[in-house]
Formats: sequence, C-alpha cells, structure tokens
Amino acid sequence: MPLKTLSNSIFTLETQSLKRWTIEDYHRMSELGILDAEERTELIEGQITLMAAKGTHHVTSLYLLANLLREQVGNRALIRTQDPIQLNDFSEPEPDLAIVLGKVWDYVDHHPCPEDISLIIEIADSTLKYDCEIKDKLYAQAGIVEYWVLDLKNRQLHLFCDPTPTAYKSHLILTEPNQVSPLAFSDVIVSLSAILPSVA
Repeated sequence: MPLKTLSNSIFTLETQSLKRWTIEDYHRMSELGILDAEERTELIEGQITLMAAKGTHHVTSLYLLANLLREQVGNRALIRTQDPIQLNDFSEPEPDLAIVLGKVWDYVDHHPCPEDISLIIEIADSTLKYDCEIKDKLYAQAGIVEYWVLDLKNRQLHLFCDPTPTAYKSHLILTEPNQVSPLAFSDVIVSLSAILPSVA
C-alpha cells in the first residue's frame, strides 16, 4: 500500500494551542541569553515578536517628534522613546514614543503602566497595518487614552481615542498641513509637516 503524503497543505496553529509567555518568562529568557541580544523584540499578548528594522525616515521623524514634544511639554511629563511599557502580565511593547507622567526616578523598579501613560505614538514605514489593526486594539484594551500612528509613506497621522474593551471608538486621519494637540496637553501643538522628513 503506498504511503499517503501531504502535499501543498498548510498547517496553522490555533491561538489556544500556543504557549503564552508572561513578562516574567520574557525577562528570564533575556537574562539567560535565550533571546538574541542583537535582535529587538517585544512581548505582545504572550507572544515574542521581532520588531521591524528602522529606516532613516523613521529615525528622523522620531527625533523631530521627540524634540518637539520635549520642548513643549517641558518637565510636566517624560518623553520616552522606544522604551518598554507594561500593559498587563502578557504584553510589554516598546512603542516608538510615549508621554508618561512622573519623573525618571518613578520608574526605577518598574516600567510605566497604562495609568501612567498619556499618549503612545508608533511611527510606521512598513508596519502601518500592524500598528493600526493589531496594536490599536492592544492599546485600547489596556485603556490607553490616546494613541497616534504616524504613517510615513502617506504622510498622515492616525489618531485613536475613546478606548473600549475591544477597540477605540474614534479613529481620525490627519493630513498635511494640519496640526493637533494631545488630549492631556492642549497647549502642545504638533504640526504634521514639522514631524515628517521633507520630500526631495
């Protein structure tokens, strides 16, 4: 009898069959050298994911944005870039930028939690779909009050607010040359043209 073979078949794992790693597991793997120190990773819903490489436009926009916010926010809050935040026991993302309440010394023994965070911003050059369709739900479920995604390719800013247990109620898209203020800092003015690399 000939052996039966599986050809051109695709096997996918159901979500419930995957091991969900906790933040404690994640940190322990890093300490033991199981995770490659040269690879940037983050923990999302119990899964360890590789972070996309940053292009020059991504780096430039992050500098422009961080400098603008630090200048206008001053000492009222911290502007953290690409640092971990703890959403729950299974998610420790590293957003491109977060406006966090308090002082540097407030986070010596823990990362900022949702109640500490006024705004999260992700910068998307190759990750727009992920940032707007996966991370938006992650941040909404955690109760992050406001979330922005800067879309470099289309030169747009996605604004998410009014979180619910499943998603954000509001999703607006800002185009040049408009400007916007974070909900928590109404006097801070962010012009879209000021945070996007100029087009040659």
